[in-house]
Amino acid sequence: MYYSLLSACTCLCLHFLLLCIQVQMFVAEENVDFRIHVENQTRARDDVSRKQLRLYQLYSRTSGKHIQVLGRRISAKGEDGDKYAQLLVETDTFGSQVRIKGKETDFYLCMNRKGKLVGKPDGTSKECVFIEKVLENNYTALMSAKYTGWYVGFTKKGRPRKGPKTRENQQDVHFMKRYPKGQVELQKPFKYTTVTKRTRRIRPTNPS
Repeated sequence: MYYSLLSACTCLCLHFLLLCIQVQMFVAEENVDFRIHVENQTRARDDVSRKQLRLYQLYSRTSGKHIQVLGRRISAKGEDGDKYAQLLVETDTFGSQVRIKGKETDFYLCMNRKGKLVGKPDGTSKECVFIEKVLENNYTALMSAKYTGWYVGFTKKGRPRKGPKTRENQQDVHFMKRYPKGQVELQKPFKYTTVTKRTRRIRPTNPS
């Protein structure tokens, strides 16, 4: 009888131990930080999805002007509607990686290894890729995809700041997207399509 009781106690202890292990595994799964996964996906290249090309200006919070791509020189002194302030922005991935090119000069906004903002005619380098971040104050920040923690930033006089001297919470790196003066975003009106049981396929309608 003693051995039977001891065996029952041992079995009960093992079951309790297994239960504790399962609870710990469940808690660990619940506490997974998906921010790391999202960040990794943001940095990954997407060669499958169709690239989106947008045209707008980037208004600097500090200089009160717009970013200009003046060939190899970059500044934030452009007036609203200035031809050098009109930027073609190509979305590189679903995770908001972008390439920014001056419409007038065809030079790309890039950041070199010293953290200096420069214009380059070839935008294939990772130095010309930036991660677009929408901040809580509704401004946008552009972090270098190659040099983590380095941001596009400008002084009050519209001069570029070097990447190592920038931080996300600085006003120098805060920008607002604005369409060029006199231009509005072109969007196709949304149309409802009525589908019946007899419908086998949806045919596109000719625009009126």
